[in-house]
Amino acid sequence: MLARAEAKALGVPGLPLVSLDYRLTRYAQNNQEVEGEADRVMDQLVYALTTAPDKLSREQQGQHSLEQQERTLSKPKTSFDLQPLAAPASLREANALFYERGWTDGLPIVPPTEAELEAMLACTDRAPQDVVGKVAPRWGKATVEKIAINAIMAGCLPEYLPAVIAAVEAISDPEFNLFACQQTTNPVAPLAIFNGPISRELKLNSGYNVLGQGWQANATIGRAVRLVCMNIGGGIPGVTDKASQGQPGKYSFCIAENEDNSPWAPLHVDRGFDRETSTVTVAGVQATHNIHPWVGTPASVLTTIANGMAAFGTNNMSYAGAALLLMGPLQARILSEASWTKEAVKQFIFNHARIPASLVPPECVPVYKLKRPHLAYDVMGAQLPIVDRWEDIMVIVAGGGVAGHATYMPTFGRATLPVTKAIRLKDGTPARSVDEFRR
Repeated sequence: MLARAEAKALGVPGLPLVSLDYRLTRYAQNNQEVEGEADRVMDQLVYALTTAPDKLSREQQGQHSLEQQERTLSKPKTSFDLQPLAAPASLREANALFYERGWTDGLPIVPPTEAELEAMLACTDRAPQDVVGKVAPRWGKATVEKIAINAIMAGCLPEYLPAVIAAVEAISDPEFNLFACQQTTNPVAPLAIFNGPISRELKLNSGYNVLGQGWQANATIGRAVRLVCMNIGGGIPGVTDKASQGQPGKYSFCIAENEDNSPWAPLHVDRGFDRETSTVTVAGVQATHNIHPWVGTPASVLTTIANGMAAFGTNNMSYAGAALLLMGPLQARILSEASWTKEAVKQFIFNHARIPASLVPPECVPVYKLKRPHLAYDVMGAQLPIVDRWEDIMVIVAGGGVAGHATYMPTFGRATLPVTKAIRLKDGTPARSVDEFRR
């Protein structure tokens, strides 16, 4: 279905397709299975290359079509070309229409009327048809107008639009590899992390319940990014979005770093930006895992955190990549007062967040070696790190309270890399305030 959807989006809906059994790449039991599947695929290839295109097209139409599959697995999309409503409809009618057409995430939306769109576009210095990026897997053009419509639907205030545009620019960056995130069976979702003065101006939550409910900016900006992924990128659950189980972060996933209560340089400074530059960093995150170190010396607290981060089954353990740790302000302050730098914290976690190689089931060793061949899976006493370098561990300070919680957020591994973008004006100048965008 994913291949058919992308072929249709790229203008070749009748492209012949040859399928390979997914189970073969993971669970093949012997060479005979592999050889049998290879023979079947080769027969399909030969047939596709030697059969008249019109005949192939007719045969493909006779199979389950993409449209049939969309209707079976999700709300059908009659069109990806969202337009503002010409006249205000009732809230109930608008939501029924948009839900039936597959344009929502299942939650009620704000109808994107022409008046709402005009108000939203008044908070950007870009033209409505300016293309911010192409959103995978459909590779739809994310114009400013299309982003604004999705932001309205998500409930964003007009002043949030520059932040949403920056986040869409980040997820569209090839280094982030949204294509991998949008079509995988993994529950990965883009997490937007905001830094700098504009995050405080927009009142993005960075303290208590930072990953939870209660803040309009966090909820609606994160939701706008998801609607863009669906309505522009074509991430349709069960059709192109193949997440087996998904996660709540696929509704909305947006936080700010608690810079005012952090003893260390914030994330965007770590990533090469000036402290007064407002940025968004997107990371492909699998889920969240709470770790409660209770009390103890800095080393014992970090040991508890490291042990909580060392787990089989995450993409970090399988594919390395970047790993993300949200540390509470209390923990950060205690560590800093004991002369622990953020770099020292990362190095400690890298050295201690490890799993004994002896715990890897013997039949799994060949598979793991394909993913991280440099690790000593079959060496007695070897310890396997969750990432390949200490620099690949991102540590940010977020949350509130004195209980000392931390949150580990394993990522999609090296299939996706974190990307940071400045919230900037059309000419590329970093914005100091959202007021600079107002027309």
